[in-house]
Amino acid sequence: LECDLALNLVGQPLVRQQVMKGVREFLENRNPVKPLVMSFHGSTGTGKTFVSSMLIRHLFQGGLQSPYVHQFSPIVHFPHAERIEQYKESLKRWIQGNLTNCGRSAFLFEEMDKMHPGLIDVIIPFLGPSWVVYGTNYRKAIFIFISNAGGEQINEMTLDLWRARKDREEISLQDLEPAISKAVFENPQSGFWKSGIINNHLIDFVVPFLPLKRHHVKQCVISELVQQGLEVRPGVVQEVADSIPYFPEEEKIFSSTGCKTVASRISFFF
Repeated sequence: LECDLALNLVGQPLVRQQVMKGVREFLENRNPVKPLVMSFHGSTGTGKTFVSSMLIRHLFQGGLQSPYVHQFSPIVHFPHAERIEQYKESLKRWIQGNLTNCGRSAFLFEEMDKMHPGLIDVIIPFLGPSWVVYGTNYRKAIFIFISNAGGEQINEMTLDLWRARKDREEISLQDLEPAISKAVFENPQSGFWKSGIINNHLIDFVVPFLPLKRHHVKQCVISELVQQGLEVRPGVVQEVADSIPYFPEEEKIFSSTGCKTVASRISFFF
């Protein structure tokens, strides 16, 4: 996993550091006191889903297709606000049932910024440091929350630090954490709004994904060309990178969509 992150995740030194720290400490502990709970934050195309699927691929045979890996999307699984009580009951039963089958299960919650406030609190009993919940030992499970919430603040902070001539590698979690907390946990539109998960400090690692610069986008283009078995032509790499919108308007430093649209843009050239 460490090697894969180093080779294939571009422009995210903090992510590599935080994810490896969390996973290593958790897996080396034979009797963890609580599940591993990580929350990924950043704007579109910065690698949140990429890293979560990479992590799952290395930990579970079959990766995301493993019967012990469970993904939830608010749009797909919890679309109607009026059914929130029904969703709570279903979600609690689903997690409890799967942890009974395998205590080493993983649960991925995508688009937490679109989650109905209050719904996620139903899983609080599974995240804390108790020994047994509902007759199930669940302390070896992994929970990953993925959210665009906080992305705007992370982008602004990264831009400020860039203007202050601070190198990307020098940006620390302490630089970003206050802004992320405010944007994510104090936002009425966020799935974590007034959540007991936050109040009880159940998230072990808040992982910020920084906005990507032009040379990172070029690395994504090269990786995608190689993956598709296409010739890596410098002209194509440059053109694809140039076709992506960048911000802020004057300096055009960071990609507005990260590497998200790279694959579809490449198809125009072949």
